[in-house]
Order: sequence, then C-alpha cells, then structure tokens
Amino acid sequence: MQYIMRTLLRLLGWKLVGEMPKEKKAVFIFAPHTSNWDFVIMMMARFCYKMKPAYLGKHTLFKPPFGWIFKMLGGIPVERSSSNNVVDQVVEIIKERDEIALALAPEGTRSKTKKWKSGFYHIALKARVPLVMAFLDTKTRTLGMTDSIMLSGDKEKDMDSIRSFYQDKIGFKPELASDIQLEIKDN
Repeated sequence: MQYIMRTLLRLLGWKLVGEMPKEKKAVFIFAPHTSNWDFVIMMMARFCYKMKPAYLGKHTLFKPPFGWIFKMLGGIPVERSSSNNVVDQVVEIIKERDEIALALAPEGTRSKTKKWKSGFYHIALKARVPLVMAFLDTKTRTLGMTDSIMLSGDKEKDMDSIRSFYQDKIGFKPELASDIQLEIKDN
C-alpha cells in the first residue's frame, strides 16, 4: 500500500517531506483543514508513512452495530458532556498505551473559525508527549510533517512557533483557513 500511495501522490503532483518521529507516543496536529480533500490526501500520506493514527470520536459512534468499524480505524470514544474532562480522558488513554499517534485537527472543522481548539495543546502538555505538526500546502504541492517538539508550557511562545510554521501553508480553500491562536481555556 505504501508504494501504491507514494506513486499515486507523485502522479497527482504531491511531494512528501519529513519522516515519522521515532517516539512511540505523540500528538499529531494537522492544518490547514479547509476541505474534505485534506482528509483524502492526508489518508494517502498516512500509508506512505506507515502511520496508524488514532483519533477522537463522540462515544455514541462506537455503539453497535457499526461501532467496531470506528475502533478498527483507530477511533477513541470520548464522552464530551460538561461533567467529563476530555483532555484528562485522553491523557489517561495515552498513558495506558505503549504506542499512540493521536491525530487531531485543531481547527475542529472545515469552516473558518476565529481560534483553534486548545485540546491538542493541553493533551500533549499533560501527557508529556511530543507534538508533531502535519500539513499540506496546495501552493507548493507538499505534504508531510515536522520533527517532534516538546511544548514548553509557555502558550504564547509555543503558539508563536506553531504559527510561524503554519503561516505560509495554503489549504484547498484558503478563504476558510482559521486564525492560528488558541481558544482561551485553562485545563
């Protein structure tokens, strides 16, 4: 599958950059997230990097009769009610597993938003796992990821680095790109 996807991406004009990090646990963020095509292209890249990403899903998706499919595809059920802290739920899951590549889209939607959701930041920080920035850039037809980084806990400094990396990346629908700043939440 890796060879097929690499060939297909090449035929479509895309170039892969970066390598999978060596760490067994990491939080991967993906941006910009402006179109359904983002998902298609990144799923192709997933095979190129031999990545088995985990993702978060509303717990009700994992009920019979189709719940097993979401789990098989790497889904992690989370209870999102106000009495449950999703960050703490996910941190516990990361701690329990030997390996996990948790993939999150900080924009949270393909629509333009004022700010990124802060869950990825708090999860990586609390779980003490590195952050990997995955991207696609339609302008240069590149997609890939950075080396892993450890967040410092200084939100402004960390977000300056993240913003600096993503500021020139152009999605399929640039007008839907969200501002690269965190929602103000303290977890």
